[in-house]
Amino acid sequence: MHYLLFYEACENYVERRKPWRAEHLELLEQAEARGELLLAGAYADPVDGAAFLFQGDSPAAAEAFAQQDPYVRNGLVKRWYIRTWGTVIGKGAATPVSSKSFR
Repeated sequence: MHYLLFYEACENYVERRKPWRAEHLELLEQAEARGELLLAGAYADPVDGAAFLFQGDSPAAAEAFAQQDPYVRNGLVKRWYIRTWGTVIGKGAATPVSSKSFR
């Protein structure tokens, strides 16, 4: 299953994240190396949040990441939440579906 972790960032997020950027990126790299994280990045124009695509049997990896993230711990993230994403099309879809099955 796939899980989307969403961040809503504070004002001046880009400037304020600098002291914790290396630790944040390291946590992301570790999650990717464990096979939990597929994609991650901040929104552009404006940089007012971020999204992270996790995979697994539960949202536990996404929850653990958010709770450990220095951006969350230091108040740069005003709000975070996780949504289950039922992927059906594309390489790696959790529940592949074809139009042929509906004909």
